[in-house]
Amino acid sequence: MGAEGNIGRGTERQEHQLCFTVLGPVRARRGGQELPMGSPQQRALLAALLLRGGHTATAEELIDAIWGEEPPDQAKAALRTYASRIRKALGDDAELMVSESGGYAIRPGRAYSEVVLDLDVATAHVSDAEKSAASGDRPGAHESYTAALTQWSGEALAHVPGPFAERHRSRLTEWQLSLQEHSLDLGLQLGCHTEAVIELTALTAAHPLRERLRELLMLALYRSGRQAEALAVFADTRRMLADELGVDPCAELIALHQRILEADDSLALAPDEPAGPATAQPAQPAQLPATVADFTGREAFVAELKDQLAQAEGTVMAVSAVAGIGGVGKTTLAVHVAHAAAEYFPDGQLYVDLQGAGPSASEPQAVLGAFLRSLGVDDTGIPEGVEERSALFRSLLSGRRVLTFLDNARDAAQVRPLLAGAAGCAALVTSRFRMVDLAGAQLIDLDVMSPEEAMTLFTRIVGEERVTAERQAAMAVVGACGFLPLAIRIAAARLASRRTWTVGILAEKLADEHRRLDELQVGDQAVKATFELGYGQLDAEQARSFRLLGLADGPDISLQAAAALLDRPAGTTESLLESLVDASLLESAAPGRYRFHDLVRLFARACAERDEQPPSEREAAFSRLLDFYLATASKVFALERPGERALDHLMQPLADGMVFESRDEALGWLFSEADCVLSCVHQAAERGMLRHAADLLIAVKDCADSGVHSLRYERAAAVVRDAAHSADDALAEARVQSMLTHTHIVSGRFDQADKTAQQAARLAEIAEDTLTTCWSLNQRGIIANCQGRYTDGEAYLLRAIDAFRADGNRPSEASALSNLSHINLALRRTDRAVELAWQGLEIYESLDHRMRMANGRYALGRALTRANRIPEGLEQLTKAVALFRETRQPLWEGVSHFRMAEAHLAAGRPGQAAAHAEQALALRGIGGEWMRGRMLTVLGRALVALGQHDRGRVCWKDALAVFDDMGASDAEEVRGLLTPAPAA
Repeated sequence: MGAEGNIGRGTERQEHQLCFTVLGPVRARRGGQELPMGSPQQRALLAALLLRGGHTATAEELIDAIWGEEPPDQAKAALRTYASRIRKALGDDAELMVSESGGYAIRPGRAYSEVVLDLDVATAHVSDAEKSAASGDRPGAHESYTAALTQWSGEALAHVPGPFAERHRSRLTEWQLSLQEHSLDLGLQLGCHTEAVIELTALTAAHPLRERLRELLMLALYRSGRQAEALAVFADTRRMLADELGVDPCAELIALHQRILEADDSLALAPDEPAGPATAQPAQPAQLPATVADFTGREAFVAELKDQLAQAEGTVMAVSAVAGIGGVGKTTLAVHVAHAAAEYFPDGQLYVDLQGAGPSASEPQAVLGAFLRSLGVDDTGIPEGVEERSALFRSLLSGRRVLTFLDNARDAAQVRPLLAGAAGCAALVTSRFRMVDLAGAQLIDLDVMSPEEAMTLFTRIVGEERVTAERQAAMAVVGACGFLPLAIRIAAARLASRRTWTVGILAEKLADEHRRLDELQVGDQAVKATFELGYGQLDAEQARSFRLLGLADGPDISLQAAAALLDRPAGTTESLLESLVDASLLESAAPGRYRFHDLVRLFARACAERDEQPPSEREAAFSRLLDFYLATASKVFALERPGERALDHLMQPLADGMVFESRDEALGWLFSEADCVLSCVHQAAERGMLRHAADLLIAVKDCADSGVHSLRYERAAAVVRDAAHSADDALAEARVQSMLTHTHIVSGRFDQADKTAQQAARLAEIAEDTLTTCWSLNQRGIIANCQGRYTDGEAYLLRAIDAFRADGNRPSEASALSNLSHINLALRRTDRAVELAWQGLEIYESLDHRMRMANGRYALGRALTRANRIPEGLEQLTKAVALFRETRQPLWEGVSHFRMAEAHLAAGRPGQAAAHAEQALALRGIGGEWMRGRMLTVLGRALVALGQHDRGRVCWKDALAVFDDMGASDAEEVRGLLTPAPAA
């Protein structure tokens, strides 16, 4: 039968495709529509024929297959009836069922449709996997094994009676397990440790005596930094094998246990095994900026740096740091060296501009997030903290040869978390500062060019003919540039693009001391003269655009935001920006996105302060940008929260903002623009535009829940809070305190959250701010619930519900109802909790409020579970997970998996509980470390229920450490779990 692709996939082929499944319930479907295959015995006949590969089975063989040693009296008649019904169900494909020599067969060649059997598809994928593995293509093999395993839709031959089915069911189950082991083994070789722990936790629960699964789980845990749990798995396994079979663990398991005890370095990925998540090809980033064709001089530096980087082929990491004043050519040299040394790093080259010279240097946490994505890690697999991200980064690069180019670093502290720390890898760092405290670095202090090098560079750009004709003028030009490579390059490029100019004209322009000399004599100011030359060649509109663009602090700017800032149509703005790119004063970061080099941005801002008249034009331009972000973010907010009255309380921006065709497009804008928007919030606070800043934080509050932008959001909010407090602006401070309360809740800092919520409420009363008054009541109810102050929490939430109703804010009313449901669960009013959760969900559904509908289903699922209506609860929680994933809320998705773990545990399904708890830990969750402690507690309960006592106790010990560190009351529950029960 056919074995190409996944069965039933591909709409263009479905209509004439007849698909049979045996790797799950025995079914047949055509064009996506299931055909009636009748009783279990009838399906047993179909399965027996499908598994014979077209060979004829006699009536006696089929009777034995279906009924075994005790067939009914009229077995042959029943057999003929079943065969007739199968033909009838097949319709146009009835001829597929062949009757010959008193027996039957299924012959695909006689069918009207293309016939596909899931078993054949799986077999083909396994064959591909084995070929890929034999050729050393581990990612390809992993992909093929994964494709094979997706053919299973449950237990093979599910609910099919008879000895034949039982025999083949056992065979196919064993084959499935073997394929899972192969796939997981390859996944571990490719660095997919977190994913493997989740799957192996479930598999070892389902197949406790399978030692190979235990071995893989130990390795996955160890490589995930969970050594104590890995050792506990061995202890559990040894005890279980002794109790059940009276034997010791196999030699492989014992050897692995010893190696883990010794922290054997060889347990890391082997040198020839590429790290990173499994993909069709290993993730091999090639991010080096383009080298310049006219690179000149620096031979000694190039040789020294290249030799230093080449040493990474040996046993130590090589770090080369290039320091020098702005414009001295650090980046140009480093790019040239990186390309020259790229042959030593076949597994890829990473690059980032750390923006160390600007006011907002890149955070190592954010840079590591970008690097991990470049190495193939999905967002959900990226840890939250900088230490965890750095550890994962080092693990992924273990055994690989990757060059990391860290451009424009602020200091050694910014660089350290970004170093691979592995043999075969190297880092190339540029900075304005000498990093004497960067251990192991080969420091290079870069000075200006020699006169000969400077002339060579100038000549290469301008042309031999023009320079030869005016050699003295050319020497005057490079001398006026202070032999600074960036100044020379910019000046020469301008001359090359102006064919009517002579070299002498350029020399005369640079001879003006008011435009050049002071700047050329001091550090970073040396570059300003060359920027001034380029700026002076711009027409009025270009110059205005250049100046005003420098007012925005974000890492880059979109075309739409730039159009708002400049107050020009998008088409006109694009032409202006592209002309600045041509003038080398702006960079095109990506289609529709632009960025300044940090020095050029400072120059542009200085030009704005000097030339933009009257000064109110600068404020007006920034206000337009702020209005654009507020208007656009408000539209995202409205799309995600239909009916939410919060927007009615915010400032009404003068700009229209962008228009989105879908919620997904709107969310995409929000998360892609988050850094730019939050930079704008920061600037607005510094400019005293506090109400704008606070309201923009409210409009983009989803960034606080994202995990990716949470830290940046909190820092921006703190700046606004401090500025509002200094300005005695109670309204702005109240609103930003409410947003900070939200970030503290998300991070599990409930004591801090309580303080900020109280401050928000007090300030809201002073400012008579209805919005913050309502929100602070809801937040204080959430906090009180998490702190175990249920009576207080109930009082706050009842007041919040009344306040939201008075304001006509239905979605927030639903939120408070959901939170009150949680309080009622804590107070053991289960029926009331279910009722409240239903009320909240009904409001969300009536408003088609998809983002908050996920929270409603979460609350209802939790309440139904506690009411012992576990199937209904799991149904709601499953829907919540899907909605949280759709709306890009991985932290809430993680909490939902945690609740599903609780539900399965309550239902006596510890294996499924453990799998969901592991998934929750991988996604993290709202509540930060406190929630991680709770997840570990539930995982420990599930593992102990599975008989994995030692691993369970390790989880409880980790949870106890978390709770003790936080001073959380949950510590007492976990301490009780760890205390042995007194002997009877």
